[in-house]
Amino acid sequence: MINLYSTQIESISLHRVGNKNKSEGIFLSEEPFSLNDETTGLLKEYFFKPFREKEENYFKLANEVDVEFNELHKIVTEIFTDPSSAHLNSKKIATHLFEQSNHPHIKSGEVYVGYLTGLLLDNVKVDAIGIFKSELKHDFLQFEETGSNLNILVQQGININKLDKGCLIFNVDKEEGYKVLSVDSNRYDAKYWLENFLGAEPLSDDNFKTKNYLKFCQNFAKDVVLPAEDKQQEVLFMNRAVNHFAKNDEFEESSFLTEVMENPELIPEFKHYKVEKGPKYSIEDVSNFDIANKAVSDARKKIKNVISLDTNIQIKMDFINPESAEKFVEKGWDEERQMYYYLVYFNKEQKS
Repeated sequence: MINLYSTQIESISLHRVGNKNKSEGIFLSEEPFSLNDETTGLLKEYFFKPFREKEENYFKLANEVDVEFNELHKIVTEIFTDPSSAHLNSKKIATHLFEQSNHPHIKSGEVYVGYLTGLLLDNVKVDAIGIFKSELKHDFLQFEETGSNLNILVQQGININKLDKGCLIFNVDKEEGYKVLSVDSNRYDAKYWLENFLGAEPLSDDNFKTKNYLKFCQNFAKDVVLPAEDKQQEVLFMNRAVNHFAKNDEFEESSFLTEVMENPELIPEFKHYKVEKGPKYSIEDVSNFDIANKAVSDARKKIKNVISLDTNIQIKMDFINPESAEKFVEKGWDEERQMYYYLVYFNKEQKS
């Protein structure tokens, strides 16, 4: 978990990277940018806002041979070893980005490389390198008094409420490829930033395993539980799965299956489904891990707990109290109407 509240920008270097395929050049600043209180406040909000608003999906710098052959890994290691080399190495970072900017869809833009201190990562203070890129330009209006008239000037600039691309590389776990967070608001060049420039791959930590295991369970519920039983059982299965994760600190697959799988006949189906689909979620060999509570909370918000009927009626299940859905909701078949029905028991209606 990160906390960026006390983060300080010790230095920031600005460069411009064009599209190599379109014969656009690269502009490298000779000196780092001189910060003042106003620009520091604006840049901190511009850079850090997207990282506060998105899930903490961590990556690591990687290479198919060894992480030391990752170009960015070599450069950031030099900066972490000697922070005074940040500006010199920022030119190498911008040049490396320029070398990857050869697809027609890639937009030119400004590159910011900052050396950051005071970040809290899992409640421990760490340094980090921030690399950010602004791409999309927007029209905005300026006004000018000319004599007795007020005139409009149309100019172009960037929207500091939306960062196009960015990453934070934390000075931890160097040998494993550091710990990295990345954001990319533009989907027209998906591989350019994360794969080609960063050379990053997902970090298989407890957060990653928790999130992906629950995603896997959600698809198992849709692909196996729903066809074998019904929508109510699909929802209840995910309800039990999420609550198992919420009340335990450690995950152990056999205990999970015993508690969550009410129909024992589906356990072999689950294991078969894991062999078939597990690699997609990188959990094929995962059966024990520490549960990340934040990942469970995030998953709970995204998982649908609603039964939508073709008669324009919805029944919403309660993930906090799953026993209610099992005790007080019954499904049946009406021979006269030739329709399914849900029977809901209650004592009194609750006020909204």
